[in-house]
Order: sequence, then C-alpha cells, then structure tokens
Amino acid sequence: MAAEVESLDSFGARASLEAGGATHTIYRLDRAAAALGCDLARLPFTLRILLENLLRGEDGSAVTADSIRALAAWEAQATPADEVAFRPARVLLQDFTGVPAIVDLAAMRDAMADLGGDPARINPQQPVDLVIDHSVQVDEFGSEGAFLLNVTREFERNGERYQFLRWGQQAFEGFRVVPPGTGIVHQVNLEYLATVVHTQDGAAYPDTLVGTDSHTTMINGLGVVGWGVGGIEAEAAMLGQPVSMLIPQVFGVRLTGRLPEGATGTDLVLRVVELLRERNVVGKFVEFFGPGLDGLSLAARATIANMCPEYGATVGFFPVDEETLNYLRFTGRSDEQVALVEAYCREQQIFRSDETPDPEYSDLLEIELGSIEPSLAGPKRPQDRIALHEAQASSRATVAEEIEGGASATPVEVAANGHSYELSNGSVVIAAITSCTNTSNPEVMVAAGLLAKKAVERGLSTPPWVKTSLAPGSRVVTEYLDEAGLTEYLDALGFNLVGYGCTTCIGNSGPLPEAISQAVDGGPLAVAAVLSGNRNFEARISNQVRSNYLASPPLVVAYALAGHMDVDLASEPLGAGADGEPVHLREIWPSEQEVAEVIQSSIRSAMFRERYADVFTGDEQWAALDSGGGQRFAWAEDSTYVRHAPYFQDLRREPTPPGNVEGARVLAMLGDSVTTDHISPAGAIAPGSPAGNYLSEREVARRDFNSYGSRRGNHEVMVRGTFANVRLRNALVEREGGWTRHLPDGEELPIYDAAERYRAEGVPLIVLAGREYGSGSSRDWAAKGPALLGVRAAIAESFERIHRSNLIGMGILPLEYPAGESAASLGLTGEESFEITGIEGGVEPRQDVAVRAVAADGREVAFTARCRVDTPVEAEYYRHGGILQYVLRGLLES
Repeated sequence: MAAEVESLDSFGARASLEAGGATHTIYRLDRAAAALGCDLARLPFTLRILLENLLRGEDGSAVTADSIRALAAWEAQATPADEVAFRPARVLLQDFTGVPAIVDLAAMRDAMADLGGDPARINPQQPVDLVIDHSVQVDEFGSEGAFLLNVTREFERNGERYQFLRWGQQAFEGFRVVPPGTGIVHQVNLEYLATVVHTQDGAAYPDTLVGTDSHTTMINGLGVVGWGVGGIEAEAAMLGQPVSMLIPQVFGVRLTGRLPEGATGTDLVLRVVELLRERNVVGKFVEFFGPGLDGLSLAARATIANMCPEYGATVGFFPVDEETLNYLRFTGRSDEQVALVEAYCREQQIFRSDETPDPEYSDLLEIELGSIEPSLAGPKRPQDRIALHEAQASSRATVAEEIEGGASATPVEVAANGHSYELSNGSVVIAAITSCTNTSNPEVMVAAGLLAKKAVERGLSTPPWVKTSLAPGSRVVTEYLDEAGLTEYLDALGFNLVGYGCTTCIGNSGPLPEAISQAVDGGPLAVAAVLSGNRNFEARISNQVRSNYLASPPLVVAYALAGHMDVDLASEPLGAGADGEPVHLREIWPSEQEVAEVIQSSIRSAMFRERYADVFTGDEQWAALDSGGGQRFAWAEDSTYVRHAPYFQDLRREPTPPGNVEGARVLAMLGDSVTTDHISPAGAIAPGSPAGNYLSEREVARRDFNSYGSRRGNHEVMVRGTFANVRLRNALVEREGGWTRHLPDGEELPIYDAAERYRAEGVPLIVLAGREYGSGSSRDWAAKGPALLGVRAAIAESFERIHRSNLIGMGILPLEYPAGESAASLGLTGEESFEITGIEGGVEPRQDVAVRAVAADGREVAFTARCRVDTPVEAEYYRHGGILQYVLRGLLES
C-alpha cells in the first residue's frame, strides 16, 4: 500500500499528539481554523472531519488551498457548489458487491498488461476488508441442524466464488477477507474493524471509509464518517482515486427526552426514516445532536445510522462521546486505542459533551423521544411507518387492494407434515430475526429472547405455516443468548440459528415449503413477511410474498406467534396458552429493567475479544479451498460464476469522445421509487428467464442456479437479469416483470432479448423514469447491466445519490426533466424515437441538454433536460466512458 502523501500544509496545521503510549503527527483543526479565520465550533462535526481530511491530503492538485478555504467558509443555507476530493482511510466490501469489484481489478490487470503497463500497479492503495455475508441462504430452518446444513449448501453453491476471493487475498496487498459464517459486514465493522482514529506511518487521523453497501453508514453511529458507494467508485478509491463530492448541506436532528417503556431503537429509526423522507434529505449529511443522545445507547445509534439510505441522506452521524468510548471498551478494543480516540477527538474538537455548543445546520428537525411508539413499516417501503395499533387496519386495506388486483378472497386448505390449516391473505409465512440493523443491538435481541421465553412458558407456539429464522450479524450474539439461557426458547418457537449473514433481509429467505408455495400460487394469495431488516421493497424478500413489514426482533416473534397480520396486537390476544386462557402481547413483553439485567449479567467484553481473535481464519471448508496463485487470474472459460469483465475490451490509451444520441428507443418506461432491486434483482434466478436459460444451456441444474447476487462476477448472467424483477412495471407493456415492446413493430419480448435485437439494428437505448430513480442498494450492477444492454441515458424526475453516481461511472448520462415536468406532463408515451443533443465531446456539470422525441405520427415533444453530471471530475469520468477507464488511463500515464 502507498504511504500517506505529505501535505503541503498551507495553513500550518501539522503538529504532534501524545496519546495511547505513542507520539502521532496530526493536523490540528484549531490551528487551521485560526489561519483561515474560521469559527470551528460553527461547523458541523462531519465537516470538521472532512476539513481534517483536506488539510492532511493537500497536494496542490486534487486538494488545493482553495478547496480548504471553501470548506472553512461553508454557509449552511448555500446550495452546494464547491467540489472537494475526499480520501477515505479504508474501503469496506461485502461479497455480492465485492466479487465483481475484484473481478474488475483482475480484468484491469490484464488490460494494463495488454497496453504495455505494469499489472502490479493495479493494487489497493489503502486497507480493504471484504466480509462474506451475502451468500448464505435459508434452505433449512426450524431445526437444530439448520446452521450446518445451510453453511454446507453455501459452500457447495459458492465454492468457485470463494476460491476467487482466496486468489484475490494472496494477489492484492492490503486486501483481507473475513470468511463466511463469521458475521454481517456492518456489524463486524462496528464491533471490530473500525478504529474511530486511524494510525499509519506515524500519523493519527479520523477513521473514514467508503463501502460497497449502502448501509455502510451504520458505522456513523460510532462517530466514523463513511457511506456507501457503487462498486466501481469503490474500486477507484481502492486504486487511490479520491471520491469527488460537493460540500454538502448538513441537516441537524435534535433529540430530546428518552424512549418510553415498550419502545425500542427500531421504533425510533422507523420514525426517523418517516420524518426525514418527508424533509427530503437526499444528498445531505445528517447529524444527530441534543440532550436525548445522553440516554441513547451506541447500539440504538448504530441502528439509526444503518438506515440512513432509507431516509435518503449520505450520512447519519453521531459524534464521539462518552457512550462511544464505553462501547469501544465493551467490545474489546485496547485501552491504548480508547485513550487515543479520546485524546485525539478532544484535541480536535470532534468530541461531544454537555458543554459542546451546537453547530450551525442547514435545516433542523426536533424529535422528542418520549413520543416514539411501537411500530412497523410496510408493506413495500421503509418510510411507510405504521403504528402497531393501526397495523391491523393497514393490513386489511392492503389485502383489499391485492384482491382488487387479482388475489383470491378464499382461503386455501393446506395439509402437510401432520398439520391441517387454512392459509389466507395476510398470513405471515416468513418471520425472520435478521440483519445487522437490529441484531447488533443487544437491547432488542435480548427482548426477543425474553419474549420467546415468556411465550413458551405460557404454552404458546408458532403456527406451522410460518418460516422462522434467526441470523445474527455476529457470533457474539449467539454466545450471549446462550449465556442468558434464551436460545432454547427461541429454538422452541422455530427461531433456530440458520447462519451468520444477511439472509432474508437481502432476499436469501430460501424457498417456502412446497405445500405453502403451492397454496400461495394456487390461490393466488397475498401473504406477508415480517423481518427485523432495513428494506422491504417489492419482491425483495421473496417472489411469493406480496407484503413485507419491518419490525423490531420482539415484534417479529410476536407476529410469528400470531401467524397473521389481521390481528391488533395492542388489544387482541396472540393466542391461547396451555391453560386455555388468552395471552396478550402486553403480558409477555419484557420490561426495560428485565432487558437491562440480562445484558448486565450475560454479555462480557471478553466475548468480543475471543470471537474476533481469529476473524480472518475461517473454518476447515474455507481453509481447504484452493486459491491458485499468481498476480493475474487464470480465467476459466466454462465458469458460470467468474468471467472476465468486458469493460476494457479494445480500450485505447486516449478516450473516444462521446457523441450525441440519435434515433434512440425507450427500453423501459418506469414510474416513481424504482429501486436498484427492480433494475438488478439480487434474489432467485427464475427458470425460463434469459438468465435461467443461459445457465440451463451450460448444464447448470435448477437447484444450483443460486441467486443473481451470487453471480455478479459473471456479466453474462447479470446483463440477462437486468430489469428482470418480477414486480417491475414497465408502462410499455401491461404485464409485470422484465418485459418490454420492441419498437416500432411492437412485439413483446423479455427486456434482454429486445435489447439484443436493438443492438443488432444499431439502435441506442434510453430509460424513462419518475421520482427517486435508483433508490435502495448501492448496487453497481443497476448501472453496469443497463450499460451492457446499450442504454446511453436515463431521463428521470429525480435520482437517488448512489445510483446517479453509478450511472456516470458506467458512461450512462443521467438527465432530469425540467422542474415540475414528467413524462406524463410532457405527453411522452415511450413509443417515440429520441434525440439527445449538446453532449458531443462531453458535458459540463449540470448543463442544459436538448431532448427531442418524435412519435410515429410525426408529433414532436422537445424539452430541455438538466444534466446531472454534478462535478468536473464526473464530467471527466463521462468523457472517458466510465470511471474505471479513467483510472486505468491515468495509471498508464503515470
């Protein structure tokens, strides 16, 4: 890895700090502020950390003295206009997004060699950690052997991918892999990887990062600035390219009071998501402050930070304070590290205390914690919060809509495994305690265990149609549940351990039992899932589940017991106990004191130290994998998991300037809130789909299709899966799913097949969309896939932050309709032929672009779109055809 580049230090900030038993070079913010005439206390904490980043990275090129002056002169109400270059201290990957990133780096090594360069130049310039957590699937559940069976199946399916990652581990310096079966990336980061203050080459500075998962923001709860980016942007950061960004507005959320009895950190975050979505914080930094922080645990803060993508912000930050230090000690960080964190943060005025003056913010929201009530969110979006006492009415309204849409109003009789029962609309068929969002919080995990204990003791049981699962984000969770004697009660209700990974939260819920599956399809029935995750988009959890609700772990247990959404848990019983008497939720809900006592007696700091002592070692299956060797990967032509990335084929040292778009057709005409799950699904690959046919033609058995997420190292699968979500609604066709019409003949085809026909005809493609296009995951394949299909531009009412960046990174031009306009208001049908002009040779940031659409009858629609290439660096990426091509050419030149 490259050493830290010595700063020009134009503002005399370089100094020394004695802390943690060592002397460190630091860049003092107070010195720089004095030289700049800046009131440091006025700046939000996140901007102070960003200022330090610029001071330390000042090189006169990417970071100039003027960049530093612009940040120091930040105006809270100003529209972001000044570009700065942020250099993260490290990069964090998970395997779904990490495998294609390493595939790209391996392909870049080949391209570098082909162009006469040194392949070894393609190597991370700062630490990179990859945690394998996205591949385990809930095939087996509700049994003592579920964990071992799921892990075994995971290695059977993914051995080829894991061998590739083992190769990358030995081929790239500074690249570490946390093996499968260890934990979820963000929880491992929170409990172990994050240092809060990073040290390298004698220097100390804030731990910062970017990650290839949108929920990288979870680490903001620990006082670490970090956010999710697409894989292609992360690859550029790994190779030393700074992350280009506009100095953001910072939205302040003032917390007062304390959570009432019965409310959880999950209930709080669902309210935060609801409120901040209403306030439109997309692209902004959010900081939490106020006296309410004093009573808010670090784990609850991390839950709120985790769901930052759901409220749309770039970061959701909690500054370092005494609670942060306590958590670092609690999770086994060394005394020296904790001392360094405290000394550094106090010295740099990035430590919060009761005496800390409130910074200036661009806007404010106040939340009285005492107003938080038990809640769910759903059935299709995380921001759609439902108070628990209103959940029954909401579910009934949803079912009524589903019946109007074709669901059967008649229950289906099911007989299986010695049970007979009726399945109906609203039946809960999946109840999953899953996701680092909540399993990182001992308060809600212990509450779930205590609720299970009381339920079992009263004689309650889970109905046979509910697929239950427990997938913690850390092995420490299992240890403290065992220590507390709660595991046996969770097991008794079917919440047996199924794996240490994301599972149901990312769609790896596994198949429903055959009898349930047939009943759902045969009805058809609109059944439900309840999970302790962070996302509930359509078809994300399971293709067979229409309604998905986010809830705290204890509420997941409660709905598993009820077995149906058509119940008012605030007033109606969960069921009858062993004595025949009704059992209400309020009777078995654990008190705050009960939870605190179990945490105090059952969780020890030594658990974290012991579990993470050999975190990179893995089990025997991992150790037995043959990683091959060499600095360049030996691609296997018959591989269906790892294929040579096509982005550098025929690459020239000089870029070919982009041209205008002429004669383009609309591949898909989409509505509002189209997510990256809609564009590039992560779940199961359907037989008979273009991707399924590709695998079948290569003699891959249906049971081994695995998921789209697991095959992201193979562009042939992923391009065929682009826009293949079964709930996609393309206005060009009446049916749901990955279909479109080929124009002008009007033939209905799978989107991939239509794109291939357009390619043969030499016709470029565009996508039309509504508001919040590309919301959800940081999925770079939601940009890679359309680029490989031949999409040149996406025209939308608005874009989510990460997806907009990813589109540019793949050479797709993001354009926005004029303010207040849409495809409907402009009279566009999607059947027109489009011209996009004024972009020949490249674009300027946020320039106007002329768009003309011509219908078959000669009718024309012309309008001026706003180019959402926001910074000069992004304009360079677009001119080069993408960010990776830009980086590779830069390395060749140097």
